[in-house]
Amino acid sequence: MTQLSELLQTQFLWFALAAGLLVALVSGPLGCFAVWRRMAYFGDTLAHSALLGVTLGFILQIQPTIAVGASCCALAILLVYLQRRQKLSVDTLLGILSHSMLALGIVTVSLFGINVDLLSLLLGDLLAVGGQDLVLMAIAAAVIATLLYFLWEKLLAFTLHEELAAVEGVPVEKTRLALMLMLALLIAIAMKVVGILLITALLIIPAASARRLSRTPEQMAIFASAIGCCAVIFGLLASILWDTPAGPSIVLAAGVLFLAAQLRPNR
Repeated sequence: MTQLSELLQTQFLWFALAAGLLVALVSGPLGCFAVWRRMAYFGDTLAHSALLGVTLGFILQIQPTIAVGASCCALAILLVYLQRRQKLSVDTLLGILSHSMLALGIVTVSLFGINVDLLSLLLGDLLAVGGQDLVLMAIAAAVIATLLYFLWEKLLAFTLHEELAAVEGVPVEKTRLALMLMLALLIAIAMKVVGILLITALLIIPAASARRLSRTPEQMAIFASAIGCCAVIFGLLASILWDTPAGPSIVLAAGVLFLAAQLRPNR
């Protein structure tokens, strides 16, 4: 307990906690749309492009979070374009782009001889979050939250029935693009928290847990954010107490909360 009290007085721990909570707050509502629209594989595809973004950031001397955000947004736009032009199924298209982007990132790292800490990229490096990282995360989270607030009704209509939403005047293509770009921004800031491998887990698990507890979409979004925040707190605490990696600890805590939610009897 003495060690824990000493750590609580350090700045890096509060930076880590703030970063984790920021990501959890916005990943809750976005995770709900990912669950409703079955977009888990889309999240994986964007996450796999993060390695290429980090590499390009080193080459162009750009802050990694900005580079990852730009690469994820570019891939999201490409996906929207290809979905409209190609006759391939969405799963096939995502599979092609997911592995191609990951391979391109690895090859680029090798070609340019860039010294990248792959372990921190794959599993996250939450305790290394600095002031600049936190500012960028806060800006991205604010953008996502603002877009969610103004587009909530359109996103719901688009999610429930695309054709009916189009008839009612919802700009379906623009709404789809907005959702994908928000997911791209989220992945850019979540990479530091849980890493490339576990981003989709943090996006999906709290939303899946909240689905069991909710009666309305709004309830589900709020509960998903709350469960994500609890997972961050418990995971970070476990990481400090037992010296385990922060990112996997957070995802494991989310998994435990999911199992706990399943114990709730059906109404």
